[in-house]
Formats: sequence, C-alpha cells, structure tokens
Amino acid sequence: MSSNLQPVIVGAGPAGIRAAQTLVRHGLCPIVLDEASACGGQIYRQSPAGFERSAKALYGFEATRAASVHAAMNAIADHVDYRGGTLVWNAEGGELDLLQGSRTTTVAYAQLIVATGATDRVLPFAGWTLPGVYSLGGAQVALKFQACSVGERVAFVGTGPLLYLVAYQYAKAGAKVLAVLDSAGLGDQIAALPALLQQPAVLAKGLYYIAWLCAHGVPVHAGVRPVRAVGQTRVTALEWRDARGAHSLACDAIAFGYGLRSETQLADILGCRFVFDDLQRAWLPERDSAGRASVGGVYLAGDGAGILGADAAEWAGERAALALLEDRGLALDPDQRVRAALLEEKLARQRRLRGGLERAFPLPSDWAAQALDELVICRCEEVTAGDLRATVRASGATEINRLKALSRVGMGRCQGRMCSAAATEILAQCTGQPIAQSGRLRAQAPVKPIPFALAEPEESR
Repeated sequence: MSSNLQPVIVGAGPAGIRAAQTLVRHGLCPIVLDEASACGGQIYRQSPAGFERSAKALYGFEATRAASVHAAMNAIADHVDYRGGTLVWNAEGGELDLLQGSRTTTVAYAQLIVATGATDRVLPFAGWTLPGVYSLGGAQVALKFQACSVGERVAFVGTGPLLYLVAYQYAKAGAKVLAVLDSAGLGDQIAALPALLQQPAVLAKGLYYIAWLCAHGVPVHAGVRPVRAVGQTRVTALEWRDARGAHSLACDAIAFGYGLRSETQLADILGCRFVFDDLQRAWLPERDSAGRASVGGVYLAGDGAGILGADAAEWAGERAALALLEDRGLALDPDQRVRAALLEEKLARQRRLRGGLERAFPLPSDWAAQALDELVICRCEEVTAGDLRATVRASGATEINRLKALSRVGMGRCQGRMCSAAATEILAQCTGQPIAQSGRLRAQAPVKPIPFALAEPEESR
C-alpha cells in the first residue's frame, strides 16, 4: 500500500481528535471517519442545533476540557477530511468499507489509527428488557443529545464512576433521581482508598458527586443487587436487595451498567492480536507503549484499546500519531521525542492508577451464580441463562464461540455488545474455569448492522 495515502483515523472522540491535530501539525491531512454527526465522542458529545443547555450544565467539571477538544477539531477543520455520520463496517485488503446514509464507499489506507471508544458493560437482571430500562450510556445520550430524561422518576443501578456521573447529570438537569444503587460494597471502596488517594482529582470529583446527590435528597446505597424490573408495558418499579433485606422502588425508568467495555470489533477484524486483561476482565487488542498494534500500520488509542478515561485518551491519541509519523519516516525532533516519552509515562501511570477504580467498583463476583435460568441474557435471540447452561451440559462447550454456534447467543443485531460479557460469565461459572479460558466472541463484518438494500456504491477513494 502506498505510503502517500492519507492516514485514516476511525473515531473523533478525544483520542481521534488529538491524533488528527498532531498529524495536521506535521503537515498531513488525515481522513477522520466518525459514526456520530459531530465530533466529541460519547464523553464530549455535542448537542444538536437549538439545544438550550449551556456547556457548563452539559459537561459539568469537564466543560473546559470539552471546549478544548471541540476547539482543537474546529481549528483543523480545513486541514482534515472529516466524514461525520460514517460507519466503518468492515476492513479487508488495506481498505475500509464505509456506510454514510444510504451510500456505501471504501477508503484505502496504509496507516490507520483506531479510536473506537467504549460502550456499556451490561449484566442483565430480571425485567431488563422492559421499555423504560436503559443502559447508563443510553440515558446519557438522551440527556446530552436529545435534551430529555429517559423517565420522570429514574433509578440508577450498577457500579462504576459512570453510575454516579450520569445520576448527578440527571439531577442537575432537574430530573427526579430516586436513588443510586451501587453493587459495590463500602468495603470495596475502603480497600481501594490507598490507590484512589494517588489520583486526588478523580477521587475528589467522585466524592463531590456522591455528596451533592446526598445533599439534594438522593439516597445512595452500596452492596445492592437488583432483583427485578416490574411492569407490563413499561417498568413501574424496581425490586432490589441489600444487607438489610428486600426493597421495592416505584419508578418509570431505570438506568444501569457495570462500567465500560472497549469497542474492539474493528481491531479484531483488522487481525490484531489480543491479550486478556485481568484488571478489566476482558480481552483487549495488544499494543506497545506508543500505541502500535500487532498488525503493521495499525495504531490503537483511547478506550477502544482499554478503559483509561478521557484524559488518557487524549494522550494516547497524540502518542499514536507521533508513532505513525515516525513509521512514516518523519524523524521526531528532540522536543517531540521528549513529548513522546512524557506521554508514555503519563499513560503508564494512568494504567497503574486505574487499578484503584477497578478495585473500588468491581463486577459482582456472584452475578453468574445468582442468575436464574429464566433470565434473558441475549435479548436479540431470546437466549436465557438456562439455555446457555443446558447447552454447556449437553455439548461440553468450554469456549464462547462454540457456545455461540450452538445457542445463537451473540448472533443478533447487537452482535454480542450487550450480551457477550454476561454470556462469558455464565460459561465460566458453568464450567468452573477461569474467565480468560472461556475465550472471546470473534468479530465479524459488518461491525454494526447495515441495510440489506443499499444504493449503488460511490466511487472509491
């Protein structure tokens, strides 16, 4: 593939934008492919025209950083080929297959920065398929992009920093937040405190969110297990348990999630080698300290390669772009080499500090054992926990792709985005093997659903 091809960046969140900015600074004109209609990613998602809430109200503590990221992209707008509303649905033979509206096209690349971000990690509970039950990320999109709450009386359930952030954002926007129900116990947070004290800014923000919620009458409970979302045509209540016993909370919406999981499908299709990350309990694409993947010409940056947060995504995007420049034969000057080393040092430190958050907000260790047979795991194909267990018993399957072939788990519209984590937990619990030995769902094209009938492809670039 010709080295004269424009570098391509997939994703225009913090990582993709800083990567593009770095390449432009060195005289290149990258192609930036963004599934959203405007840059910013999920964390700094831009509101549509006519949106009346201020940036401060929308982004809170991150308003200044959000403005900086948006301004960086605006400043280089005339020097990048930005293609918003564009889905990258396949990669093969040095080309990416794209869908923009109803038109398909391809773009060739020799160097590719993958900055695909993250999505919610979901562990189902009874009734989670009812209308009115949303992921935390979905609830946040509704607030940021549509200026609306997912309900009039919302309960927030799960664990992780995003749980408190979205609850705080909803309450600040005027929504009725009934409670924040955290599956992590107080002991988890106390045990993680020494590590969290090493990142005082993060700790301070988290404590502020909790204190603000409590001060405004929002109950915060730890050590919670959601039992059931109750309702017929829409959720009307949430049943949950803690050390004090069983509880019921009348509500018309539930937002839940257990942290984030990296969007690794494109990296998989590109042929990147994966390694299991014990801390994040997930298979992640392998990369070196500069962001180079195991496939030549491919670079990984941001939460799509491992959850480290928005600040680290910016650093990783810049570092990956510097690596791309080096591999393109553009020697870095002394200042740039110092900058590259500093970025690597900051990223390494962030990975070490991430352990504190993972220990403070662990996945419920007994979730799979507590999941009843009738619990729907894969809502696309209506596969239950009992179906998975019966398939394992009947077939002896010990690997998730084998279980997928026999049960259809992960074969639906979401292609495992919502069910893969839970299905793998069920498999590991059923077989008694470590989660790493259960494998990972292999990605297949299209990365996301595309229409059966498409217009004639446009001329490729």
